[in-house]
Amino acid sequence: MITISVASGKGGTGKTTIANNLAVVLSENGHSVAYMDCDVEEPNGALFLKPKIEETHTVSMGIPQVDSEKCTVCGLCGEICQYSAIVALKTTPLVFPQLCHSCGGCWMVCPVGAITEAFRDTGRLEIGHAGKVLFAQGILNVGEAMSPPVIRRVKNVSPDVDVRIVDAPPGTSCPVIESVRGADLVLLVTEPTPFGLNDLKLAVEMVRILMLPFGVVINRADVGDDRTRNYCLSEHIDILAEIPDDRRIAEAYSRGELVCEALPEYRHTFSELLARIEKKISTEKDAIERRAKG
Repeated sequence: MITISVASGKGGTGKTTIANNLAVVLSENGHSVAYMDCDVEEPNGALFLKPKIEETHTVSMGIPQVDSEKCTVCGLCGEICQYSAIVALKTTPLVFPQLCHSCGGCWMVCPVGAITEAFRDTGRLEIGHAGKVLFAQGILNVGEAMSPPVIRRVKNVSPDVDVRIVDAPPGTSCPVIESVRGADLVLLVTEPTPFGLNDLKLAVEMVRILMLPFGVVINRADVGDDRTRNYCLSEHIDILAEIPDDRRIAEAYSRGELVCEALPEYRHTFSELLARIEKKISTEKDAIERRAKG
């Protein structure tokens, strides 16, 4: 099984369009596929894949619960918490659940067992099928700031498939890092504009720090200028596909239609992209094996 994470340094570059169509074309080419929408603050893959949801699960995370009768106000819980989710004053510690990262440090250091683990709901996981594609998406509760626990639940859906397509949220912050972690390849979707190039550079820096193989797809490739291509050339970054600024793609998107279905001629474009992805993953694995052998 291989995992392809589709990410972008900014929103609106066409990331979900690429991820959806890759999943469908893969399934049509005989591969078993799972599409995982990890853009949990605003998942929209379902608008195009139109899955039948078969399971719904609540996503919860652990938070500290303090027994005031046992608490000796020693302050150790507040000292270990790096996010001030529990604050030890001269009275029973105050708990701020929205700040908690559920590390468990506070209840592990409590010398009298006054802190136990409670749970609060942060979102939900939905699983189903869109034709032959297994579909999973996370939906973060309104007002929640902690999306990584929901993203992890989506990624922990472990179907026995050939390929997992992870649709990551835009940007380069913690939710994106959680989404791309462990990928065999990160596909960075960008556009040839000054804003697109700026955010592509941030995304490239992120995946390089994480030491993840990656390539670039330039969407709306015939607008803007050549600075994005020149940047990729100078940084030895593979451009795996260029998709034109076709008005018909935008019209299909506005109707909630998949490009490969509304415009069948683009099936070949996505098939070629998949072939280049497979070649790059194979090349990267061969390079890792050669380095391991010394």
